[in-house]
Amino acid sequence: MRGGRVTSEERSAISTYVGAGLAVVLIVGGLYFFFLAQKEKKETTTFDPNRPVPSDAVLKQRLKAEEYSVVREGGSQRAFQNQFWNNEKTGIYVDVITGEPLFTSLDKFDAGVGFPTFTKPISKDLLVESLDTSHDMQRTEVRAKRSNAHLGYVFPDPKSPTGQRYVVYSAAFHFVPVEEMKDRGYEAYLSLVEKK
Repeated sequence: MRGGRVTSEERSAISTYVGAGLAVVLIVGGLYFFFLAQKEKKETTTFDPNRPVPSDAVLKQRLKAEEYSVVREGGSQRAFQNQFWNNEKTGIYVDVITGEPLFTSLDKFDAGVGFPTFTKPISKDLLVESLDTSHDMQRTEVRAKRSNAHLGYVFPDPKSPTGQRYVVYSAAFHFVPVEEMKDRGYEAYLSLVEKK
């Protein structure tokens, strides 16, 4: 640089440094967002029993509006117009919040009510049952113990082998097909969906 003027060579060098710096910033930013997205995907598609329950603020962003309404606000869905009411695939139904396995396809049956209906959960220890007297009715509400997600209701049913019928909302669950269970962290539950 002679006499305070920037020569064309210096201008070219400065442009190269600025361009290289900008490229590095863009690459680092891209990698950061890629790994952030991968972490989010892993948290929502794989099971880790030690992963903390997400806050309601995180759930409001992560879940669909209908899912949030059902699990956090005690909302409902329309009969025969929900995702899993007539699902006949083999696999497990997991809590939409934590991914915890709650019901298996082998315990699912068609009760004619238009909602996923099961004879029993994987373990009663994973659920909390409480009396619900809202809407001038008396019924037993079912919630996931760990996440406190509203799942649906349990009713007496003499036709069920367990004497009970768990009527739950599709929006409270993700379904994991048997062929994906191992890759998504549910290998320990494969024996539950093997036909006897």
